[in-house]
Amino acid sequence: MRVLIRLLAAGLRPYARSVAAIAVLQLAQITATLYLPMLNADAVNHGVLTGDSGHVLRVGGVMLALTLVQLTCAAAAVYVGARTAMALGRDLRARVFARVRTFSVREMSRFGAASLITRATNDVQQIQTLVVLVFTLVVAAPVMGAGALVMAVRLDAPLSLLLVVVLPVLTCVMGVIFGRQMPLSASLQQRVDRLTKVVREQITGIRVVRAFVRDEHEQARFAEANRDLLEVGLRLGRMQAFAMPAAMLIMEFSGIAVLWFGGHRVAGGGIQAGTLIAFLQYLTQILQAVMMAMLAFLMSPRASACARRIREVLDTAGGLHVPATPVTELPEPGRLELRRVGFRYPGAEEPVLRAVSLTARPGETVAVVGSTGSGKSTLLQLVPRLYDTTEGQLLVGGVNVRELDRATLAATVGLVSQRPYLFSGTVASTLRYGRPDASDDDLWRALETAQARDFVEALPDGLHAPVAQGGSNFSGGQRQRLAIARLLLARPRIHLYDDFFSALDAATDARLRAALAAHTADATVVIVAQRVATVRHADRIVVLDEGRVEASGTHDELMDTSPAYREIALSQLTPEEAAA
Repeated sequence: MRVLIRLLAAGLRPYARSVAAIAVLQLAQITATLYLPMLNADAVNHGVLTGDSGHVLRVGGVMLALTLVQLTCAAAAVYVGARTAMALGRDLRARVFARVRTFSVREMSRFGAASLITRATNDVQQIQTLVVLVFTLVVAAPVMGAGALVMAVRLDAPLSLLLVVVLPVLTCVMGVIFGRQMPLSASLQQRVDRLTKVVREQITGIRVVRAFVRDEHEQARFAEANRDLLEVGLRLGRMQAFAMPAAMLIMEFSGIAVLWFGGHRVAGGGIQAGTLIAFLQYLTQILQAVMMAMLAFLMSPRASACARRIREVLDTAGGLHVPATPVTELPEPGRLELRRVGFRYPGAEEPVLRAVSLTARPGETVAVVGSTGSGKSTLLQLVPRLYDTTEGQLLVGGVNVRELDRATLAATVGLVSQRPYLFSGTVASTLRYGRPDASDDDLWRALETAQARDFVEALPDGLHAPVAQGGSNFSGGQRQRLAIARLLLARPRIHLYDDFFSALDAATDARLRAALAAHTADATVVIVAQRVATVRHADRIVVLDEGRVEASGTHDELMDTSPAYREIALSQLTPEEAAA
């Protein structure tokens, strides 16, 4: 609960004026609400019972005016409260999103995409709902309860002794329900995370599911996660459903007790009928105030669990630390250098890369080859700081990447990964992700270089053809070529290609390599590839073996000096082709 209070206190600080306005409006409507029973008693005692209709009309007019004030203030408080709660939800989502953007792949893997999505949407929604309830109902509860209690005691102290019994009973019942809800609320959010993860996996991997005819297995996984969520939700719902009838039952018995004892006092002349009616109204207001407070307590366990989950994200430092005074000017533009770089994944027993040294200069194409698991892709991911090195130094443009401004690094380094991701939109919007101000002519030139112009022109809407999320409406080779075109538009000084020819046929492969060679003549190009034919003409080939640089040189040099490279080459080429 402390986490929730601290989160709300920090989040509502910018809206202090709105909170103060809500408090004033609620105070005004509570004052009117508390005064109405007294006027009602006065109208009954001195108007109805005495037959003075003029007095009834006068008091009735005042009651009508107070009712209008009460309704106006209540409506205004609800409006301001709802706007403030929505603004708080907007700010929390923005803070979570901003924090996630600072995460490296390491932190992303720790939380998982499904959990982060749930925290930024469902968890924030739960807190937002609680804040709306607090502003519209709970803020008024303490003042109304205290005010109604004072007024009830002033009306008739002996009858007020009933409250000594009623209030502790109501508080104990709600307290027990509240205590049992806390663990259920935390468990419910975990079940929501799990269900989101299962659904996301099944939607993303639908082709794999169908290819292996695992529909029934995945349906069973979904049913299990759904059933777990249902069971916890039902248990929590039963607790909440029991709370309201229990409170109403206590209220009804309290009303009966007041009428029983109060009726005897009216008959004995101890109080007047109007006073008894007013006392009953005050009793109702007191119990309603307690119920409103308890309603917030009933909702707070889940909101508290959500606040802890959101706080966990906000308190997690991004793995990519931003320097206090980042470097924006590069003394050696286009130069890439690795100095005895090492990297170990979190929790891994062995490092993926060990003492890797490598230099690539503008106008030079460096290829990285090696067996599966040798660390080729990891090496490329270190350059744009998707991960940070755990040993050694990585320099871009003569500056350690840890000291570089993020925008400068992004403008200098471009990466096309093995499985490029395309955002939903159109072909044009996808390509302009690399350069927003690019003209249509720029787009067509980039597509032509990437060997993608033909299939884009064949689309009914050309550059305005739709792109589904992740580019799922294009083939693997088409996605790769669109990603390459997007990179070419950005015009980075350092090009990183991670096995980007893997989905292309040999003819397209050759045309694309020739086109890229002309386009990147002044750039630094680093290529990770599985096919030797793709990289054999590179200026230098680096062979990785179990995370270490086993050899470096041209194709011909490595065929003579590197057993590992020769084994890879001869597994793909005939001896004559390898020697050609």
